[in-house]
Amino acid sequence: MASPRILLCGDVLGRLNQLFKRVNSVNKSAGPFDALFCVGQFFPDEPDRLDELMDYVERRAQVPLPTYFIGDYGVGAPKVLSAVSRNSANQGFKMDGFKVCDNLFWLKGSGKFTFHGLSVAYLSGRQLSNGQQFGTYSQIDIDTLRAFAEEPGIKFLHALSPTPSSAMAAAEISAKPPNTTLSPYTLVDQVDRRKETTKRASDIELDSQYWRYDVSNKRQKHGNGDTNKVCFKFISSGTCPRGEKCNFPHDADAREQFLRGVCLDFIIKGKCEKGPACNFKHSLQDDGENHSRKRPGSSNTNANRSKECWFCLSSPNVESHLVTSIGENFYCALAKGPLVQDHVLIIPVEHMPNTLSLPADSETELGKFQNSLKLYYKNQGKEAVFFEWISIRGTHANLQAVPVPSSKAAVLKDIFTLAAEKLVSNNSEGRKWLRTQFDKNFSCFYVELPEGSILLHLIEENEKFPAQFGREVVAGLLNVADRADWRNCTIGKDEETKLAENFKKRFQVFDPSQ
Repeated sequence: MASPRILLCGDVLGRLNQLFKRVNSVNKSAGPFDALFCVGQFFPDEPDRLDELMDYVERRAQVPLPTYFIGDYGVGAPKVLSAVSRNSANQGFKMDGFKVCDNLFWLKGSGKFTFHGLSVAYLSGRQLSNGQQFGTYSQIDIDTLRAFAEEPGIKFLHALSPTPSSAMAAAEISAKPPNTTLSPYTLVDQVDRRKETTKRASDIELDSQYWRYDVSNKRQKHGNGDTNKVCFKFISSGTCPRGEKCNFPHDADAREQFLRGVCLDFIIKGKCEKGPACNFKHSLQDDGENHSRKRPGSSNTNANRSKECWFCLSSPNVESHLVTSIGENFYCALAKGPLVQDHVLIIPVEHMPNTLSLPADSETELGKFQNSLKLYYKNQGKEAVFFEWISIRGTHANLQAVPVPSSKAAVLKDIFTLAAEKLVSNNSEGRKWLRTQFDKNFSCFYVELPEGSILLHLIEENEKFPAQFGREVVAGLLNVADRADWRNCTIGKDEETKLAENFKKRFQVFDPSQ
């Protein structure tokens, strides 16, 4: 796919003759360009410039290349845009622009569309609360596009030729541009850096994007006594964009230890600075304890799962102080490292990889817990959003319930759709439809929205999909992006116990298990 070539300009203020004269000049000397994006105020701020704009709108003058504009306010905007909205050619859902005339498109409100493989997000108008039809945007528009940042200082006319990531090789994506400095967030062991002072500069520059630690003498069960290092990307995510070109081993044993719940710092550094406050294991797990390597049907498989699982009530590792309600097939517990107050997990009592694999009659009890949480949140002026990340490598299922202020609930569908491609929606049959779509051979993510619709994303075999996707999206909506990772939100056991007890008192009147 060829890279799109795009021109950007700032406030037009109705000066289309001047704009397109410059566009033609740039297009002739450095073009051809695929489109012109106009940001800022497009319509004039004085009546004497309206005739110049109307020459193009009424086709007495020609727009030289596809031009997309926001800034739908100023002199003549209501009249022109009202006519555009009534045009039969512009009826329906037009996130990629309403046609004003040949090669001129109005980006109304807010949205996101794909242009030559490039994702384009926009927000049009000024923030006002008088409810006028054109030239304003609301808080809902802001919440929908919160994740997309605006870059300051756009020149009057600026040329771009970006390459969509979908058309780039992994090596190109991970390559560092020249003259860049090291990231201040790269966690590099200082001792290792001193040892590597003789390393070629080009290798150091390439390796700086990947965290690395010498674990050969610390991971005694799996190390071989040499000075091998491990690829952090592979351990944490299971994949590495550099593939065979990576300078660090893709240690499958270290990855297995991570999946068994061993502390990541302990795996890669041999120690954990958090000490007893860390919620992960600080000892390497024997292969015999890894149920994933046992033959199906092994007699002690379930026993070992329950012993190691964080969510099995019979496990010594279960954090029972967070449990708030226990039913026959499900129980509720406050989330560890909650995104917001009253963030709850609905968890199967039986060790199951997802809530969709349980017998259909279990849905009745699950529905009671969900409805009770909805009523509980509603009593606080909030709505419930439920989501579950189902991995084919998952162990014990948990359906997350997060309260969202009612004023923000209306945009949940929009922001989830913006954040993930290929979301399939169902508005009528709910979880009954969801169970028919579920395939145990594939990972998936789904979210149940307050109005009753369900959005489902089936994860392809080699697709990278963040395990905390649901938290990340809701965290963006609530403007608490720093809490997207639950490990950033952990608190002490005493405080967790207090929160759980307070929740149980407030939830008691709604609790279906009482």
